[in-house]
Amino acid sequence: MINIWEVNETNKMIEQENLDVRTITLGISLLECVDSDLQKLNDKIYQKITTVAAKLVETGEEIERNYCIPIVNKRISVTPIALVGQSSCRSAEDFVTIAKTLDRAAKTVGVNFIGGYSALVSKGMTQGDEYLIRSIPHALAETERVCSSVNVGSTKTGIDMDAVKLMGEIILETAECTKNNDSLGCAKLVVFCNAPDDNPFMAGAFHGVTETDAIINVGVSGPGVVKKALEQVRGESFEVLCETIKKTAFKITRVGQLVAQEASRRMKIPFGIIDLSLAPTPAVGDSVAEILEEIGLEYAGAPGTTAALALLNDQVKKGGIMASSYVGGLSGAFIPVSEDQGMIDAVEAGALTLEKLEAMTCVCSVGLDMIAIPGDIPASTISGMIADEMAIGMINQKTTAVRLIPVIGKGIGETVEFGGLLGHAPVMPVNTYGCEAFINRKGRIPAPVHSFKN
Repeated sequence: MINIWEVNETNKMIEQENLDVRTITLGISLLECVDSDLQKLNDKIYQKITTVAAKLVETGEEIERNYCIPIVNKRISVTPIALVGQSSCRSAEDFVTIAKTLDRAAKTVGVNFIGGYSALVSKGMTQGDEYLIRSIPHALAETERVCSSVNVGSTKTGIDMDAVKLMGEIILETAECTKNNDSLGCAKLVVFCNAPDDNPFMAGAFHGVTETDAIINVGVSGPGVVKKALEQVRGESFEVLCETIKKTAFKITRVGQLVAQEASRRMKIPFGIIDLSLAPTPAVGDSVAEILEEIGLEYAGAPGTTAALALLNDQVKKGGIMASSYVGGLSGAFIPVSEDQGMIDAVEAGALTLEKLEAMTCVCSVGLDMIAIPGDIPASTISGMIADEMAIGMINQKTTAVRLIPVIGKGIGETVEFGGLLGHAPVMPVNTYGCEAFINRKGRIPAPVHSFKN
């Protein structure tokens, strides 16, 4: 039974502590749309999305009204388009037509974003995969709501270094294609190692081929709630600290479970997973960095930051899995720079560097996320940064990602304004020593020895 105290507590979390359901993401399989005729493929994709997702936004808004729980985004993820378009796309330009169809369908049903303009190339690229990857800059420049991801590595297969090299070039080209908007296209492009099939968060969401025809995945977030709870145990032992985070994560996850089950029931689509991720926003008091400071750091980036983040991530997961049998996606703590005011403050104070952020990605849920870097950086340096992050994911058997934004025309210390949930970011310095000879080696880095478990 839910008692009145719990109702009041949840209401306080929502009204005063920025608790929200960050997204209801409807995953849709497009495998049945595959056709050798490009026009027929596009028609089928549009028809499938607009039919299955017709009531997604309406349902989300009804749940918001009925339960007074804010649902920030309604999103769609689809089968990786490199798979769907293999038989009909003979060029990068052909794939761009699919991106435009996805964008048109997203606008028709009223969702914020649609993810799945993706390729999975951790062991090698087909011709179709390469066409899609090369189409990304123009696809993101010519659409509004399409998000793209490329998985270039995994613990089981190693790292496709040819794809890593190509993605460095693609990120720079995307920045150039969207330079009139502070290279915003790069904010909708992420490179993965060990990408999960059921992640509801953009830009990395896609509908994995292991999933059913349609599925409801929900992402819930509450950094402000966790920080507020920790304020009540300031100075207490690590045991008390961990218990507080775990219990708070449990409560947050239950809110997401309620929304997920309601959306599933109303749309008659199966419920997939709850992704409990402490995903910050630029709003004051909704910051993962401020949680780390509440734990005892002067700034995120100070000595002890990686340990504090590891503790936070682990307790969030422990609380989540007690609240729901279907915790999945990424689940943990995100550390995007532009979307977290505390992270921005730490960068501007000189406490947080790219090297420290990389160390933190060993224990957080994602990786180098929403980081603005100088626009004149070589593509090989971006590829080197991707390779480093992919290696962390591969060796540690975890998901890691890179979402870098080389801002054309801006240099170190200048500020980039993205707006909305994407926030703003200072342009951070990057190690200027070269790695071109390393990146130009062809082939792949083999999987680590502990990947062999059969």
